Amino acid sequence: MSTSILKNLALLVLVGVVAYNSVYIKKLDEVKKAAGSSLGPAFNAATYSETFWTTKLIPATQQSATDLTSLLTLLKTDKEKAMSSYSHALGIGNIRYFLVKGEGIITAISDEDVTVLLPDGESVKLATEYIFGNAVRDASGLIQITEFDNTMDLNNVSAALNDIIRRKVIPGLKSRAKKGDKVSFVGAIELNREHLHLDNLEVIPITVK
Repeated sequence: MSTSILKNLALLVLVGVVAYNSVYIKKLDEVKKAAGSSLGPAFNAATYSETFWTTKLIPATQQSATDLTSLLTLLKTDKEKAMSSYSHALGIGNIRYFLVKGEGIITAISDEDVTVLLPDGESVKLATEYIFGNAVRDASGLIQITEFDNTMDLNNVSAALNDIIRRKVIPGLKSRAKKGDKVSFVGAIELNREHLHLDNLEVIPITVK
């Protein structure tokens, strides 16, 4: 066998050895686990929401909620001032959220809500069935979009907060509500800046007494 052929065979063997040692095959779950470790612990929306509920949102219901009767009056006379002074939203657009408080007399109870007559004669509904959307997350203005790495985490916080209300607030409201009783509440409402409708206003309750 010629010297050139031997050299070529030796070169091929060397290339094969280098290529073999350069390729590593790992299971997909091992790769994902390693990637997760390098990025830190995964975001837990339920844990975040429980902490936010206890340390920020509940205190805000006592300190910064806007009187609903006064807000409704201002919305009718100076909508832009009401929106700029008392509403919040994480995104741009016409949908705005308010953290409100009020009291009144229960006038009707259904499977979906409890109707409350406010002192000024306006009626609002405390939702007891369809608890969804971003109102509770955004109404206080205490959550910032910069806290989250992606929109999925942000949306999961909305879902987790709504779940807290279904578990901690709604059962008590449903079991105690009676027509003719006086009730005080703090909750979140959603309004459209450009298409403002104040009739059949629905409040997602956060605290009810």
